[in-house]
Amino acid sequence: MTDRHYSLVCDFYELTMARGYLHTPEAAHMTAYFDVFFRRIPDGGGYAIAAGLEQILDYVSNLHFDDEDIEFLRGKGIFDEEFLSYLRAFRFTGDVWAVPEGTVIFPGEPVITVRAPIIEAQLLETFILLTFNHQSLVATKASRVVRAASGRTVTEFGSRRAHGPDAAVLGARAAYIGGCAGTACAESDRVFGVPAGGTMAHSWVQMFPTELDAFRAYCRLYPESPTLLVDTYNVLSSGVPNAIAAFDEVLKPKGLTNCAIRLDSGDITYLSKKARAMLDAAGWNSCKIVASNSLDEYIIRDLIRQGAAVDAFGVGERMITSRSEPVFDGVYKLCAVEEPDGAIIPKIKISENAAKITNPHFKTVYRLYSRETGKAEADLICLRSEDAPDETRPLEIFDPEHTWKRKTLENFRAREMLVQVVSGGRLVYDCPPLSDVRAYCAAEQETLWDEVTRFENPHNYYVDLSLPLWTLKNRMLLGR
Repeated sequence: MTDRHYSLVCDFYELTMARGYLHTPEAAHMTAYFDVFFRRIPDGGGYAIAAGLEQILDYVSNLHFDDEDIEFLRGKGIFDEEFLSYLRAFRFTGDVWAVPEGTVIFPGEPVITVRAPIIEAQLLETFILLTFNHQSLVATKASRVVRAASGRTVTEFGSRRAHGPDAAVLGARAAYIGGCAGTACAESDRVFGVPAGGTMAHSWVQMFPTELDAFRAYCRLYPESPTLLVDTYNVLSSGVPNAIAAFDEVLKPKGLTNCAIRLDSGDITYLSKKARAMLDAAGWNSCKIVASNSLDEYIIRDLIRQGAAVDAFGVGERMITSRSEPVFDGVYKLCAVEEPDGAIIPKIKISENAAKITNPHFKTVYRLYSRETGKAEADLICLRSEDAPDETRPLEIFDPEHTWKRKTLENFRAREMLVQVVSGGRLVYDCPPLSDVRAYCAAEQETLWDEVTRFENPHNYYVDLSLPLWTLKNRMLLGR
């Protein structure tokens, strides 16, 4: 997916505005600051997972307009040759800060900040948002599904229901960051190293004279770790008995015991319990039971609560599309401009909808951890010019949605969340291996209290503004 040319994967108004800026002297030489943040956590959850940074950095580093792009834009009849020449020579020269992929994030706080000449910053908007929103959505959903599985393996099975090839491949990548053990998508393994695997479809079983013939053939081909799909006809009267027979005939003589059956329909709790008893009675205690079939975090949680004898889950459409809430609410908003003399002028968007009022100026975010428990207690959004929170003094934090709620933090440590990833158009950040991102994401989630990670009515994690930032924002809202 990384060899695609994405220069025109942008909203058309990015181009019309870019041309407008080029021909507006008072704007053409201004530097703009844009924040990427999101407003609401999907599924009413308590946290989200940031993903997609590697693809964003690849895009920023390689963005250019080739002859075919220029000819297409010339054919629209609204772009003059001066602007087309500008695009022909285009390269990003600005700066970018971001939280690392796999970071736990919360509404309202900047997770990416772009500082660049206004035209350059504007042209990045669409791709940054589509990449951040899609992968963060899937990573967040995968995190919920994996948490529901309570230590059981979860594999991403959603390619055939994803919204196009890129969504399948990058969705599998995001699901891996969120905690899935692997994917059914071979291309995601080839490109990103997400472990791919798979066994058989119902059509394999139907192609043979009998179900037992199909199982024998598969065990002979893949004796080291066969997984047999046992619900093509009847799970209990034929599927499981034939699986046991195939294991006995093909695996047992070779001393092999690593095998599994998969249930893809029916009452998973009932069938898995019956299948487990049949396998154990036949001496196949080592045989795992895998469940699939339109699963999500709530169904998995209920299966486990009901005592389903399931060792692993394959989760498809409801994770790869985040079917229950398929939109991640990330936005890209101007927060400041920098004049040629270096003066930074804060900007704010005001709305009758309080959730859409932005936080002005060039900012950073600190996460505050208890030194006693290691748990994250709150995030503090600060002006970039401020000092880091003083760890030697108590700090009062307010809940931004319920300003009468507050808590005082003592004995805490502060960690700056945004790191510079691009400087002067040059990549200054080494994207870690995807397996490291996945491990980091798991460690990030362990810093959250259980009350924040629960599915129903999670605690509202505190994200507050520093006093200087709050004062600036309030002054701008009052027009002072």
